[in-house]
Amino acid sequence: MRLLTAIPVHNEEASVAGVLTEVLKYAGDVLVVDDGSTDRTPELLRGFPTVRSIRHPHNLGYGAGLRTAFQATIEGGYDGLVTLDCDGQHEPKRVPEIGSHLSDADVVSGSRYLRVFDPSQKPPEHRRRINVEVTRWLNECLGMNLTDAFCGFKAYRTSALEQFNITDNGYAMPLQVWVQAVARGMKLVEVPVPLIYLDESRAFGGALDDAEFRLKHYRRVFEEALERAGLLAAMGCLG
Repeated sequence: MRLLTAIPVHNEEASVAGVLTEVLKYAGDVLVVDDGSTDRTPELLRGFPTVRSIRHPHNLGYGAGLRTAFQATIEGGYDGLVTLDCDGQHEPKRVPEIGSHLSDADVVSGSRYLRVFDPSQKPPEHRRRINVEVTRWLNECLGMNLTDAFCGFKAYRTSALEQFNITDNGYAMPLQVWVQAVARGMKLVEVPVPLIYLDESRAFGGALDDAEFRLKHYRRVFEEALERAGLLAAMGCLG
């Protein structure tokens, strides 16, 4: 399969060069979606002439960055897309493995909780709590069997991307992906990836930094996605 590997970035001057250096060892076609960075990220990207860059003039959000990557994959005639983050949480050496599972799946999602790679690594408590709760929603409301609702290390067949209608520009975007994938009968698989937190102080930004607000926001996006997809959630599954 001819795959594009895409990395959404926003103000990643501290990590983008190191991540790209590693990614280029394992991926041929690489795209960086620069979501309106105001630091040295654009300058550093110019040091990687083989990497394609698409820049948003303003910061639109994580979901908007991935949506741009989806469109680039479709327009570029690729068979599929691998996505990973630029914060050091995802090991570039695993890009080929994640992509290889597209041979028998429409969407492949890394899971940091399928297998323990390093017992010393622990997620921030509030992030883990929210991930557990949202993963429960997905499993109980959609009949899924997920272990990690929010891992950004994913792979998608282009035929799946063409069916998505993603409207959320922010961090709730994966909830729309999951609902639409189930509604369209896509085959989904999780593969284990290491749990890596290098900077526990990284923020979501704005009101989403409040954990309770973030959970309520995720719930609202999930309920709207269910309604738009015409899926009737099991009674009380969001209780």
